[in-house]
Amino acid sequence: MKGLISLGALCGALMVLSVSPAAAADKAGDYPRRPIRFLVGFAAGGANDLVARLVATKLGPRLGQQVIVDNRPGGGGILAHELLVNAAPDGYTMILASVTGLAMAPALRGKVPYDPIRDFVPVAQVVDAATLFSANPSSASKSLKDFVARAKKEPGALNVGNPGIGSVGHLAFERFSSAAGIKVVNVPYKSGGLAATAAISGQVEHLAGIISSGAPHVKAGKLRGLGVTSARRASILPEVPTVAEQGYPGFEASGWLGIAFPAKTPAPIVQRMYQETQAVMAQQDTQAFLDKSGLDLVMKNPEEFRGYIKAELARWTKLIKDAGIKAD
Repeated sequence: MKGLISLGALCGALMVLSVSPAAAADKAGDYPRRPIRFLVGFAAGGANDLVARLVATKLGPRLGQQVIVDNRPGGGGILAHELLVNAAPDGYTMILASVTGLAMAPALRGKVPYDPIRDFVPVAQVVDAATLFSANPSSASKSLKDFVARAKKEPGALNVGNPGIGSVGHLAFERFSSAAGIKVVNVPYKSGGLAATAAISGQVEHLAGIISSGAPHVKAGKLRGLGVTSARRASILPEVPTVAEQGYPGFEASGWLGIAFPAKTPAPIVQRMYQETQAVMAQQDTQAFLDKSGLDLVMKNPEEFRGYIKAELARWTKLIKDAGIKAD
């Protein structure tokens, strides 16, 4: 009996010792105790990077630790998402999760090294980045209605530039083409900047790209705004109507961004990060920055974000498979 009791006590002691330092810290209420790595699946300078750095700068003081942005571009966000799921679920590695990495890449690539639902713990959705449909000022497409009428009259005759096959701009326009029942020639470029330059110079007549990069050209008169894919008009371009209000009720296609941890991250850590993120996004200067950048604040809690990711994965998978789109 004594031997059994000793064995039980030993097992209990080992179980206590096996609790990770992060979990112990969490139970003590002193998470975090060291800097947090914040993965971003795109290069510095883009909208993803700007959002990540804004959030990181504001989260750090609230958490009492640095939040260090780590840009890991590759595969439309796949590389960064793979790094996250292979990290320890201790709250010290998180990612700026993107629609491209979680909802588009699985269908575009055929296979990705993670499960978009099983391998992640959503913390919060933070922003939506609308796609802007625009045209060269000399184009006969004076409005979205004009564009659709022309496309239906001459199927396959009109061209639309985009930031690359499988980009949010490309797929948002594919969703619109499906809704409008039209066929156009999609012309992919290696970046949003190159696509915008092509539209401004007249190499392509139309453009589908992120609003933050296209808005300055519309304001300068170098492009004509035809429609935005957000649920409401963008404060950066209030004169450009949404696609929904131009005869396509409920239409929406955004490049959303949020925060996620690896699967099995303790719930108290997830909740703490959600609360701090919510506080950061509620600040007036955060809202002002997003408005200036053409980004919409969309705050979803962990469960809401999880449900949204599932719905978006199903929606984009169907569109990509139906259209037969494959990433390069």
